[in-house]
Amino acid sequence: MQTLQSFNSRNYRLFFSGQMLSMIGSFMTETTIAWLVYYLTYSVALLGLLGFISQFPHLIISPLAGVWIEQSNRRNILIAVQMTMMIVSLILAMFALTGAISIWHIIGSSILQGFLSSVETPTRYAFIMDIIQNKNDITNATALHSSLLSGSRIIAPAIAGIIIANLSPGHCFLIDGISYIAVILALLAIQLEKPVIEQRNHQSNILKDFKEGLTYAYKFLPIRSILLLIALFSFMGMPYLRIMPVFAVEILHGDSSTLGYLTGASGLGALCGGIYLSYRRTARGLEKIIAIAPAIFGIALITFSLSKSFWFSLIIIPVIGCSYILEYSSSNAVLQTISDDEKRGLMMSLYNMSVMGIIPFGNLFISGLASITDAKTASIFGALCCITGSILFYKQLPKIEILLSQIYIKQEIILE
Repeated sequence: MQTLQSFNSRNYRLFFSGQMLSMIGSFMTETTIAWLVYYLTYSVALLGLLGFISQFPHLIISPLAGVWIEQSNRRNILIAVQMTMMIVSLILAMFALTGAISIWHIIGSSILQGFLSSVETPTRYAFIMDIIQNKNDITNATALHSSLLSGSRIIAPAIAGIIIANLSPGHCFLIDGISYIAVILALLAIQLEKPVIEQRNHQSNILKDFKEGLTYAYKFLPIRSILLLIALFSFMGMPYLRIMPVFAVEILHGDSSTLGYLTGASGLGALCGGIYLSYRRTARGLEKIIAIAPAIFGIALITFSLSKSFWFSLIIIPVIGCSYILEYSSSNAVLQTISDDEKRGLMMSLYNMSVMGIIPFGNLFISGLASITDAKTASIFGALCCITGSILFYKQLPKIEILLSQIYIKQEIILE
C-alpha cells in the first residue's frame, strides 16, 4: 500500500510504534501541565510565559545541537534524552500523586523539558534518515510522522481530560512516564548498519562546523528560501492558535467546548494533510506545495477571522490546519532529501529552530498586537504576511526547481 510504503522497513515500523505511544503520553502531559498551571494560579499570563520558556531553548540550543548530532550516535542521544524525560515525568507524577506539587515544580520541569526537546526533535528527524534506506521513502516517512503528531494532538487532550476528571493529573504524568518505555525499547530493537553508526563518531570543531553549516544553508538557494519562508510562517501565521480562545469566546460567543471543537477541527485538517502527503512517492514537486501552502493558509485565516458563524468557522479551520502541516512536512521532506549526509543533522536543527524557536516570539508579537488592536486585526495582519511570503517564494520557484532537479537526478530519485 503506497501510503504505508515506509512500513516495509522493519526499523521504521519499530520507530513509528514506539513514537506513537510516547507522543500520546507527551501531549497528555502538555495538556495536564496547562490545566495544573491555571488551576494553581488562575493566571493566563503565566500560561503564556510557561509556553514561551519551554520553547525558547529551540532557538538557542537546536543549532549547536545539530552539529553535535553529526559527531555522535543519534540512537544513543535519543535513548539518553528519552530516559531523562521519563525520569522527569515520573518525578512530576510522584509530586502530583502525593499532593506536594507546586508551580515551581512545573516551571522547573518545563524548562528542563524544553532543553531536552531542543536536542531530541532535530535528532529524531535526522534519525529517520538513518533507518530509511530508500530515499524514495523519505517523503512518505516524514508524512506518516507528521500524521502521527497531528493524530496524537487530537487524541491526547481528550484522554488527559478524562483521566484528570476521573483520576487525577498525577495519573497523566505517570502514564506519560511509562509510555517512554515503548520508544526506548523500540530504539534498542532497531538494527542499524555499521557504517551509519561509525559516521556519527568523528570529532571536529563544533563552532567551525556550525559556521560551515550556516554558510552552506545560506548559499544554497532552496535551503535558504525554505528556511526563511517557514520562519516567517512560524512568526506570523502559527500564533493564531495562541489567540484562538479570543475567537471562541468573544467573537463566536462560545465557551471552552467551542475552543475544543475549533482546536480539534484544526488538528483534523492537519491529519488529512499528512495523509495526503503520504500518498506521494518522492519529494519531487513538493516545492510547489511549499510555495502555495502559506497563501492558502493566509486566505483561510482571513476568512476565519472575518467569520461570525461558529459552523462556518468550523468548516474553514480544517483548511488552516491542513495547509500548515503541508507547509511544515513538505519543507521537512525536501530538506531531508537534498541535504548532504554530513550536514543533515544541522539542517534539521535549523528547521527545528525556524519552527519551534520562532513560534514563541510570534506568539508574543501577535498577542501583543491583538491587545493593542484586536484579535481579528492581528490575525489578518499575520495572514497577509504569510501570503506575501508565499508570493516571494513563488517568484523564486523556477530557479529552485532547477537546482532541486539536479539533486534529484544525481540521487536517482524516481520522477513523478
